[in-house]
Amino acid sequence: MEATGVSSDDDDLLRQPWLPVAIDGWNLLAKSCFGETKYRLLLTDLRCVWEETMNSAAIQIRAQELNKRLQAPVKAFFSHLCEVVQPRLSGSSRPPEECEAGISVTPLDGGHLSLRLKSKLTGLPFYWEFRCSPAPIAVVCVHLVQPLLSMSHMLHQQVEQLEGLLVSKDAEILDYKENGATLSRARLQTDIFERHAYRSSFLAKTLSAACCERDGVRNFGGDLQELYAAVVAHGNARKRKLSEQDRLVAASADPTTSSSGAEADAEGGEADSEQKQTSPVVEAGDRNVRTAATQQQLVTCGRAERASSKAKKKKAVGLFR
Repeated sequence: MEATGVSSDDDDLLRQPWLPVAIDGWNLLAKSCFGETKYRLLLTDLRCVWEETMNSAAIQIRAQELNKRLQAPVKAFFSHLCEVVQPRLSGSSRPPEECEAGISVTPLDGGHLSLRLKSKLTGLPFYWEFRCSPAPIAVVCVHLVQPLLSMSHMLHQQVEQLEGLLVSKDAEILDYKENGATLSRARLQTDIFERHAYRSSFLAKTLSAACCERDGVRNFGGDLQELYAAVVAHGNARKRKLSEQDRLVAASADPTTSSSGAEADAEGGEADSEQKQTSPVVEAGDRNVRTAATQQQLVTCGRAERASSKAKKKKAVGLFR
């Protein structure tokens, strides 16, 4: 079994809308993401979903398997493969004229699907095969079920708002008529909007077409593709925001950080308590030192005064005897 485990960013493929494609009589919805030397592909016919993920090494092995004389590196022919395949997977009916490529679809045993490509590379035949396997349920839910449910809910809200607006408009028109307003042209006359009658009539007219698998694939048009991309982008932004909040909560609840902070607080508390316990002794010592210095200063000043008085008496006696 060939290795196809490329660790590509799933968000790149998730942002791509489903595109209706018609290949070899098959009506499919396709999503594809082509990198420099890798790709990921999703296909569905609304009964099954297939996928294939390939990296550079796997592409090299398959290219040599299907083209025995091909010795070129992946970058040399992968751009040609993208040029031929991408227009078909984007809904174009035919590839560029110079490619002269054809694609056939073959269901395989085990629910697998094969897309075989035949084209010309520098004038020589070039063969490629997309070997798609049934996608896991998680992939189907992320890329198809969840976005479509969100889209359905949004469209339902939009219908309810529009119905409320029609009811308000009818009330406004009725008020105009009661106050003497008349239509200038009779063909502009409309019936009063009744929600239940409208919904019943709408279901009766469109239910059979909506349940047709082929029309379901074809009707995934530009408006739905734009809505799908908006829903997916909003969901990705919300998931990133929640993941950032989870990381912040995990960081704040880290036991290592909490224990280190507690140890620091304990050490600080012990230092404060020791300082408070030793502060009375230090203050008493300071008071003793200050008292001794004051007493010494007073003794020195007294001796100096007595010495100065004796010196003055002797001087007086020596001059006037």
